[in-house]
Amino acid sequence: MKKTLFSLAIPALFTAFVIISCSKEKPVTSDTNEVTTTKDGSKFVLDTLNSNVEWKGYKVFKSENTSHFGTIKFESGDVTVKDGKLESGKFVADMSSLTSEDLKDKKEDLERLNGHLKSADFFEVEKFPTASYEITKVSPSSEGDYNTILDGNLTVKGITKPVQFKANVAVNGAEVSIATEPKDIMREEFGVKFQSPAANGVIKNEVTLQIRVKALEKK
Repeated sequence: MKKTLFSLAIPALFTAFVIISCSKEKPVTSDTNEVTTTKDGSKFVLDTLNSNVEWKGYKVFKSENTSHFGTIKFESGDVTVKDGKLESGKFVADMSSLTSEDLKDKKEDLERLNGHLKSADFFEVEKFPTASYEITKVSPSSEGDYNTILDGNLTVKGITKPVQFKANVAVNGAEVSIATEPKDIMREEFGVKFQSPAANGVIKNEVTLQIRVKALEKK
């Protein structure tokens, strides 16, 4: 049971990702997007109680029967709005808050899984306590279900890679909301390479991440 639980959990780990800039180690910044956004405009501060990263990891095939899902809370963040439109933003995730929602009613399994995900096998939370996503470009979109394309740099375990999200962005007076599409991230690109014994099944490299942000205008 223990090995099976960990094997299912591994991909989920990465998603906690979703978004990390280590405060103790200088990130490896190869393959990053150039930042073209500015801080010009009105500043909005992240509402950490109503913002998070949702993650889902899979074993063998993507299905509800072979997955774990959960959340990661944000430690801090802000966005800038210029002429009524999103101009820039950066969000810092608290990796110690990574947790599995599907095991919330199974305390012992939940503690075991969360502890393993935060260990050196996965996210090394003691060494890399935060993750981050910095928006480098904001582009309007009129195709599909999303009104904005966000280009940005995602940092996890000191490794930074460019990641693009489709998102719905709304600026309503003193509040900004951002909800990205569920997007697959390759966890191994960020140094999350742990694999359970083959007998327990193959862990997918893909981890699905979705960012939900609410920010309030700074007075």
